[in-house]
Amino acid sequence: MMSPPIQLGPTKAPIKFTQVEPVFLSDKTMLERKNKVMQRMVDGGFDALVIYADKEHGGNFEYLTGFIPRFEEGLLIVDASGECTAILGNENLKLARFSRVPVTLLHCPLFSLPNQPMDHETPLENLLASAGLSNKSKVGLVGWKMFTPAAGNGSAYFDVPYFIVDALQRTLKKEAELLNAAHLFISGAGGARVTNNANEIAHYEYGANLASNCILNAMDAVEVGVREIDLGALLTAEGQYNTVVSIAATGVRFDHANLYPTYKRVQHGDPLSLTTGFKGGLSSRAAFVIASPAELPDAQKDWLDRIAKPYFSAQVAWLENIRVGMSGGELYDVIEDVLPKTRYGWHLNPGHLVADEEWMSSPVYPNSGELLRSGMILQLDIIPSVPGYNGVSAEECVALADSSLQAKIAEAYPKLWQRMTCRRDYLRDEIGIKLNADVLPLSNAVGYLRPFLLAKHLSLSVKK
Repeated sequence: MMSPPIQLGPTKAPIKFTQVEPVFLSDKTMLERKNKVMQRMVDGGFDALVIYADKEHGGNFEYLTGFIPRFEEGLLIVDASGECTAILGNENLKLARFSRVPVTLLHCPLFSLPNQPMDHETPLENLLASAGLSNKSKVGLVGWKMFTPAAGNGSAYFDVPYFIVDALQRTLKKEAELLNAAHLFISGAGGARVTNNANEIAHYEYGANLASNCILNAMDAVEVGVREIDLGALLTAEGQYNTVVSIAATGVRFDHANLYPTYKRVQHGDPLSLTTGFKGGLSSRAAFVIASPAELPDAQKDWLDRIAKPYFSAQVAWLENIRVGMSGGELYDVIEDVLPKTRYGWHLNPGHLVADEEWMSSPVYPNSGELLRSGMILQLDIIPSVPGYNGVSAEECVALADSSLQAKIAEAYPKLWQRMTCRRDYLRDEIGIKLNADVLPLSNAVGYLRPFLLAKHLSLSVKK
């Protein structure tokens, strides 16, 4: 594949859409979600699902209930009949009545924080039996991920605390099957969560828009002498929960194994990394704190041509070629062709699915036959790693939508459709990226890369 010529030159910055209100998931959407899960249970022959959640691993639980158990643990048991049971700790009992699927509430103080009252304590296996699990033949345990080992059977791996797995095994009949069933939710080959309707795309666009505004604000604030914490403060917004550890790191990273912004000041010539994410989207940048190629470190004078421009070419290829109906393996090959792994050192999936969490799963891997489908939300995530050179990054999120889904979005959410259209026009007219017709930018900064952060008017674009 021929890569288009890339240039560094003056461009207008993307428009930042502000005062964008969150969109709640409708009752219709929540019923649709439950029906999708129930159908996959039937297809897989499962009599019940046991869905685990904690603060960091609540996406599959929240998909049905609408909430996570915050600082406690929780279980949602979905019976093949459609009946649902929530097992919650002390401080989340009050949330059961707000669950988006009706639930029978059971109290398990073992799920509570250390040293909290153990009043009404009942052995967990008794609670599981009262939810009907003792007579089931095939039960799916859903944590937050499926396992895809190169060798072996991933369905026998469980990412759930041992005391829960142990209680389940003691509850089930001796001959019953207990299998990892996270694939029913997150597998690109047919998981319930991997495609979104118009309401869900509107719901998740809020976070993607917010993340891109934060990253653009932080990039604008980069100056010699600014502290990491000052940049980090710009990576939070509207009180929303970050789905990743925010990054504002200048110079050498991970000093004292630290992951978080410090009082360290940005120095001229530093590499700088910025990352933030909310539900529905992540924005990330890695670039140099300089104003021109002449200021690059002596050992990296060719960084712009050797690393940044080829990386941007791969971004262009990704955005112009991704489409509904192509296989993940085909998209992988597009990136391998434009940005060969042996020369540019990337090793993770060049694109993955996003939802309530930053990385749900990925249909993009070598020889993948998983098809990219209308309603998927994907993060453009390619990470070059070349010895002797600093990295570069411009991660953002898009949705794939066929003409039918696009029409539904335009009708139900005209302001959202206007934002998406504006972003598409910007990429075409200012950056020179001809997005595939199936691609809807969810963030304002898709395709926008400033390699030199002190030159705020310069970005990479396709030469016309």
